[in-house]
Amino acid sequence: MNGPMLLTLATLAVASALFVSGKLRSDLVAIGALLVLLVSDILTPEEALAGFSNSIVIMMIGLFVVGGGVLQTGLAKRASGQLLQLAGKSETKLLVMVMLVTAGIGAFVSNTGTVAVMMPIVVSLALSADTHPGRLLMPLAFSSSLGGMLTSIGTAPNLVIQDALLKGGYGKLSFFSFAPTGILCVTTGVLGMLFLRRYLPKNEGEKRTGRSGRSPDELAEKYRLAQNLFRVRVRRDSPLIGKTLLKLGIAAHYGLTIIEIRRKTSARDQILLTINQEIAGPETMIQADDILYLHGAHEQVEAFAHQDGLDLLDREGLEEGLPAKERPYATSDIGIAEVLLAPGSRLIGRPVKDSGFREKYHLNVLGIQRQQNYLLHNLKEEKMRMGDAFLVQGTWEDIARLAASGSEVVVVGQPQEESRKLTRDNKAPIAAGLLLLLVVLLVTELVPPVAAVMLTAVLMVVFGCVRGMEDAYRTINWESVVLIAAMIPMSTAVEKTGAAELLSRGLVESLGHLGPFALLAGIYAATSVLTMFISNTACAVLLTPIALGAAVQYGASPYPFLFAVAIGASMCFASPFSTPPNALVMSAGRYRFSHYLKVGLPLQIVMGLVMVAALPLLYPF
Repeated sequence: MNGPMLLTLATLAVASALFVSGKLRSDLVAIGALLVLLVSDILTPEEALAGFSNSIVIMMIGLFVVGGGVLQTGLAKRASGQLLQLAGKSETKLLVMVMLVTAGIGAFVSNTGTVAVMMPIVVSLALSADTHPGRLLMPLAFSSSLGGMLTSIGTAPNLVIQDALLKGGYGKLSFFSFAPTGILCVTTGVLGMLFLRRYLPKNEGEKRTGRSGRSPDELAEKYRLAQNLFRVRVRRDSPLIGKTLLKLGIAAHYGLTIIEIRRKTSARDQILLTINQEIAGPETMIQADDILYLHGAHEQVEAFAHQDGLDLLDREGLEEGLPAKERPYATSDIGIAEVLLAPGSRLIGRPVKDSGFREKYHLNVLGIQRQQNYLLHNLKEEKMRMGDAFLVQGTWEDIARLAASGSEVVVVGQPQEESRKLTRDNKAPIAAGLLLLLVVLLVTELVPPVAAVMLTAVLMVVFGCVRGMEDAYRTINWESVVLIAAMIPMSTAVEKTGAAELLSRGLVESLGHLGPFALLAGIYAATSVLTMFISNTACAVLLTPIALGAAVQYGASPYPFLFAVAIGASMCFASPFSTPPNALVMSAGRYRFSHYLKVGLPLQIVMGLVMVAALPLLYPF
């Protein structure tokens, strides 16, 4: 081992440790590792920057835009919703249909985007069928990864091994070269989930609701709204009269949220007084006799009422049995919903006051579910964490606007009529046509794959399937793009310094005497374990040159070994934090870590056994 090799392996080890720790962003770690190799002259500037012009990276950018067009036009939601209706109320049919539909979408759209689109639909269908959403959401997350193996563009590891085979002189893979393994993955996954679903959360008599993941009454009970909701009446001598909520700064001074104002008004042609419901916004002006609905601690409400001339109408909080028309959190126009932070959301780590929920969408944050705990007071300074669920309240239209806003959050259910207003439904046929065009170009190979993807992405913008270039840029997960662009030169350094040859020789010497099946199993197992701690993209980039080198040294075809890397990197089910889809469904499905161990770990092991046995049959040694 020489100096450059030692430094490369040390850099790789430190980067892997930082990936596992999660204390630094993965793209920052990758760039840091790249700079170490560049400054130490292991890589030339041209080699260090080659990843940013690599066809894999450019294709990833284009595919994010194509996926954004499919999501923004409502194409995926419309198609999946209609297909899932065919399953009726049978839990078995629903599970199979959810997995098959999700896998089909996941063949063309990123697994995170697929789950974000499908989750509200699946939750609604589950409750309509009197089924616990947790019975279907984990299969949804797993099948989004399974579907990525159906096509050459389904997931980043597929692109990585294609590039390695092409550079190694083995020829390029076609669009459907992955289909046989993909079909086997999906079949194994569906059969495995049918057997392992016994360990998923059991039905608990969920109430049916067509509007959200849980009915407003259920959400109110879950977050204990009744114990923290109070009414006060504005006296005629109150100093609040004539001032806006923005100017008063009630949240800052008292830690209270005004979620609604009920105001009596009269007109010349009216004899009876009427009550208007108005969601309290920053410009709402307080008037005499207004009834304010406050969310917060009783002590804070008392202090506010005492100091600002208000009559406290509730001493113990609103009663659970308040008539529906008197409930401020759910009417035909106003509602509450749970919001989940999407993996990689820019809101993670920010305080609630900087979330923009109130300023941009006029929504109030009433509570936070953090694992098994509920945070109900002094929320504005609370920093948002991955896995948090937020209870928000506002008009159904504003909730739907938040749901259609992008990739930062996922709203678990919203009025379908409002959701349709905010998606570009009239562009759905165009998006479907462009997606078909992409498949035809990739299958026929009339143009290079990267050109086909970029052409389709540009047409998505030109025809309005994506709302302009700014929206196109927002659909791109730049962290993933920078990560793979910075990791590709890392694999170059591993090969250039001889580290890949050393590691692959070690694999061959330790397992080769047991036969090619043992070598294949070792590569798959190493990939499957490593992908539980680092992203599937980084895992594939690191292990591809090692697997290729092992195959060459053993004198075997590289195809089964590289397919083992791609599949092993993508099939990660044993942890809620190993992939974004697994994390995304954790709160909505009410999963604990043990659910992933009981369901995901056996499925991951079975998948490995099946693929190690099948790959040599599909791609002989």
